[in-house]
This record gives sequence, C-alpha cells and structure tokens, in this order.
Amino acid sequence: MKLKTLLVVSLCALAFTAQAKTLKLTHQWPQGDGRDAGARQFVQEVQKQDPSLKFRIYPGASLISNPLKQIDALADGSIDLSIFPLIYAVGKAPEFSITILPGAISSVQDAMRFKGTDYEKRLQEVAQKQGFHILTWWWTEGGIADKVRPITTPDSVKGLKFRGADRTIDTMLKAAGASVFAMPSTELYNAMQTGVLDGLMTSYETFMSMRLYEQTKYATLGGDYTIFVVFQPLVISTKAWDALSDEQKKIFEKAADATLPSFNKEQARIKDEAVEKFKAAGVQVHAMSKDDYTAWLNLAHKTAWPEYAAISPAAKGLLDSVEAMAK
Repeated sequence: MKLKTLLVVSLCALAFTAQAKTLKLTHQWPQGDGRDAGARQFVQEVQKQDPSLKFRIYPGASLISNPLKQIDALADGSIDLSIFPLIYAVGKAPEFSITILPGAISSVQDAMRFKGTDYEKRLQEVAQKQGFHILTWWWTEGGIADKVRPITTPDSVKGLKFRGADRTIDTMLKAAGASVFAMPSTELYNAMQTGVLDGLMTSYETFMSMRLYEQTKYATLGGDYTIFVVFQPLVISTKAWDALSDEQKKIFEKAADATLPSFNKEQARIKDEAVEKFKAAGVQVHAMSKDDYTAWLNLAHKTAWPEYAAISPAAKGLLDSVEAMAK
C-alpha cells in the first residue's frame, strides 16, 4: 500500500514538473524588432488559453551567441522555441533554400497563397527531419544596400563583395560577377564597416534593427518589386512539441495564426520606415523597377532554380509545388 501511494505521489510530481516547465525561446534580434514582437504576441496568445505554460524569451542572441547553432539546440532539446530563418539550416538540409530562392515567392502577400498548400506540407516534412516543427507563417521582404554604386540590373554588382544570405542567391550573384560571403545578420554591420563587404541583401527588419543605414551609401528599397523575400518562422523543437498535449498543440497553432495579421502589417510599416531611415541617413535610395526585377528573375531562372532542383527529390518536389502555384 505504501509503495502504491509513493508511486502515485511520484507520478503527480513528475506531471507537475512537466506542466511547470519554462519553455526557452531564443532569437538573434534586439528587443523591439518585429520578429521579437511577434514572439511576445505568440506567448501572450498561448497564455490566454493555457496560463500553466510558461516561457522565457532570450532576444539579441543572449542565450546562443551564434544564431546558426540554434538548429543543433532545437534538435537536442536544449532550447524549446526559436525564430529561425530556415536558410541558416541549409548546411544540414539544403532543401530549405526554397524559402529564399529568388523569385519563388515575390512578396509577403504572395507568400500567404502558399499557407496550407502542398508547399507548406513538404516544408514541414523537411523541418521535422531536422528536429523541429514550424509554427508561424512569417515571411519578410527586403532589398539591397551597398557602399559603391546604385544596384539596378545584375550587371551592377559585378566586381563587388556581397552577402546574399543563401547559396541560391550566391549562385545568382556569382553569375552576375560578384564575390560572395556567407555570414549571419549579427555580423553584417562590422563586415560593412571594415570593408569585408561592399554590399548585401537582407530583410527590412534586419536593415533597421542592425542599423545598416549607417554603413551604406546606396540602397534598392521600397516599391513593388524585390528579389529578396525570406521565411523567418517561429519554430519549436520536436521534443517540446511532442511533449505537448493535443489540446496544447491546438493552442499553439491558433496562437501562431493569431500573430499573422499584425506581423504582416508590421512588415508593410517597416518597409516604409526603412526607406525613410535610409534617406534620412543620407543614403541614395531608389525602388527596383519592373525591368530590373525581370532581369534578376531571368538570371535566377537560368542559374539558381536548376541548381536548387538538382539538390534532391525533396527539393524538386518543393520547386514543383511552387511552379504549380504559378499556373
């Protein structure tokens, strides 16, 4: 009888510990960045439905100094959630390059067409093999900035040292005559300041939160056309996801969906703010024209797209799902 009582008490204690666990959420951007705000809204939405779930947010790479290492921490369960640009994981899963492939998705608005489609399902399958589950459908637009000359058609990057953010963009830039360098967003300011880079492509959010307008002279921002659109979702470790009850999983999914209207609205706002901030800093700003966009897109279709399709059957399937949406 005593043994049975002890077992019941032990099981209750274990259940309490699991329920009371504080989930660790990490990301690399300063507090106040739109992605940070999205994470905080997600937490609030979850706790409205289940106050027993606790979170601690670590912004500004304060828990994991190298943002690329977050995928390992997600896989082993040492962190629970992260805002993780999937392109940071292409070393382990090159299929993730589809989430920045130039021209595959043309804008935040365009990305909304892909939610709930075969594309999202295939992307989720790749993520699960890497030990995490995609929660939010957060897409961000961006542009180009540099210190040498205005960037218009692909020919204008010839001879420049550029950070493109992914191998697919790097392929396109190399074909245009640029040298390419790979680095996370946290290193961009110093690389521009020291001359390691002449220019870069990144999101409007990163342009602002990393104050890159302080280190550039020319920028291709704003307008209706951009070659830079990237997926930067909130993800959860498979270990943490599997530990949730079915009801809690539904709460997480509803909370993720609830963040989308405000996140997308913030992307429109930050786009306008970035243009004004660059101009105020004395940067020469122009919007990409339709002809310039078409030139970049044609180059991407000749270089980056076939290279991506050759990665694996999973990559070919993802690209097929993109092309099916265009028909």
